[in-house]
Amino acid sequence: MTGRFAPSPTGPLHFGSLVTAVASYIDARTKSGRWLVRMEDIDTPRIVAGSDTDILHTLERFGFEWDGPVLYQSTRLDEYREALDHLRRDGHVYPCSCGRTTTAPCTCTRGPRWRVRFPGDDFTVLRADGIFAYQLAVVVDDAHQGNTDVVRGADLLDSTPRQIHLQKLLGLPSPTYRHVPVVVNEKGEKLSKQTLAPPLDVNAASDLLTSALRFLGQNVPTDTSDLSSLWAWAIAHSQPPEIFLSR
Repeated sequence: MTGRFAPSPTGPLHFGSLVTAVASYIDARTKSGRWLVRMEDIDTPRIVAGSDTDILHTLERFGFEWDGPVLYQSTRLDEYREALDHLRRDGHVYPCSCGRTTTAPCTCTRGPRWRVRFPGDDFTVLRADGIFAYQLAVVVDDAHQGNTDVVRGADLLDSTPRQIHLQKLLGLPSPTYRHVPVVVNEKGEKLSKQTLAPPLDVNAASDLLTSALRFLGQNVPTDTSDLSSLWAWAIAHSQPPEIFLSR
């Protein structure tokens, strides 16, 4: 069993990121599996210099331990290009010049963007700016890393059938997907950099880890306060959190 956490280095981790990482980590460790970290850094206009280092430092301060080197998507462009060529050869994608918000099938015969055919909801695999899209890169990398179990936020539920579709087209295995509830702010908005979610305070790691475990439905004892004890308890006593299968 292999799980993973795949942040984008567009800024510091926030509490929503922590919840996802904790759910994925516990899922892997309770199954005696491997847990990997991947930096999804191909969307270069959004990358914040140095944030990858900050993310890794934060994970370490919270007691996460990953197996093997961190994979950077920016080193994998040739593999994404090969996957796109595969889709082209088999006639599963077409060039498109429609606006990026268009999801319905179109009648384009040329354009800078490449989209994959998907019933009622075609989606982009190569953007007009030449950057490989999230859906394609994730599928190629999950297969490369041997990821068997993916735990992530419910905001990515719509991505799951698209990724399974790509896996079938490319002849790649499909992981088991589970999605945890999304953490929201007082306005009901998903915690994110766009909604100005505050960065994690590494000096309050124990308190924040406790909060993340409780958000996931874990009945953390009140006398368990230091990081090592929290992780040991969580891995030994974790009950299935509020996670549901997407397929």
